[in-house]
Amino acid sequence: MSDYFGKEIPKLGFGLMRLPKKAFGMDLEQIKKMVDLFIENGFTYFDTAFVYAGSESAIKKALVDRYPRESYTLATKLNAFLLAPTEKAAKNQFYTSLERTGAGYFDYYLLHALMNNNYKKYERFHLWDFVAKQKAEGKIRHLGFSFHSGPDLLEQLLRDHPEVEFVQLQINYADWENPSVTSRKNYEVARKYGKSIVVMEPIKGGNLANPPKEIEKIFKKLRPELSCASWAIRFAASLDGIITVLSGMSNIAQMEDNISYMKNFKPLNDEEQKIIQQAQRILGRSATIPCTGCRYCVEGCPKQILIPDIFSAVNLQLGNGQMNSARERYSEVAPEGRRASDCIGCKACESACPQHLAVTQYLRNAVELFE
Repeated sequence: MSDYFGKEIPKLGFGLMRLPKKAFGMDLEQIKKMVDLFIENGFTYFDTAFVYAGSESAIKKALVDRYPRESYTLATKLNAFLLAPTEKAAKNQFYTSLERTGAGYFDYYLLHALMNNNYKKYERFHLWDFVAKQKAEGKIRHLGFSFHSGPDLLEQLLRDHPEVEFVQLQINYADWENPSVTSRKNYEVARKYGKSIVVMEPIKGGNLANPPKEIEKIFKKLRPELSCASWAIRFAASLDGIITVLSGMSNIAQMEDNISYMKNFKPLNDEEQKIIQQAQRILGRSATIPCTGCRYCVEGCPKQILIPDIFSAVNLQLGNGQMNSARERYSEVAPEGRRASDCIGCKACESACPQHLAVTQYLRNAVELFE
């Protein structure tokens, strides 16, 4: 349990990016059960965003309409990079989020996914001043931003905007020294400026729930009762200055697993830290594609190729040698007209990717592997 801004917040947060779905929309009944289970076990932090399709409306029905407003913490985000062609459209995201959620105000509000290729748009659209005004009017309690670039830009933003109270950073043991994600360096910059941190992607889009077999083996040898995902979440939660660690839970089983080791959270001990370091060394040799499945790349793809799903198929082969399963998965997610070979090389995906991946090259590799 951490005490930030005068309010105690448990170290596990519910990320609402990957909510369970049915054929024609959200699986609202399952979402309600997940919300109930989460709150019954003492957890309170819910994180959504304007661009998470259906998420804000679902959380209104599953949470806001069913629980007293002061009993939970709700965070959402304004994304000037996606679905915001004009300043007016960007600012209207805030009002739309208020209407969708029915929350009245947001406990935590973030400018979303700032990177080198988009942060100037937030300035050009005067969004820093806009959200500061909403905070002054009581519609935002705490102001921050989520971030997907390197330490130099992070330092610049924190220096230029001292009004920021917290930052949301991608932190996991796989990316701690990753030169593209720079988790450790970004964490150190945030702490240098005295900022508290909300952690996103602690399981790296689910990848660390199913790591290479060599890593799973060393985890199970020391703590056979714990899931691989638990190591990833506890690694992030063990750092100083962490408000909460978001897990994008998609079903009740994932939530029950997370609750089992986070309800009475204990930081990693010295022996466990050494196992994490061993896992990091193994991952340094891994050829898997470090995609988190955020799906921002799909939004702007002119061919609507399901890039994260193709990469997950590739990783079945690269990570675990499951070639038959990989081929089956590829045939399911890459129908005619939306295959890796249909990529036209426009690189809109690479501009949108928070992980800064060479997406088109990885798609060419998928062609060689499956086609």
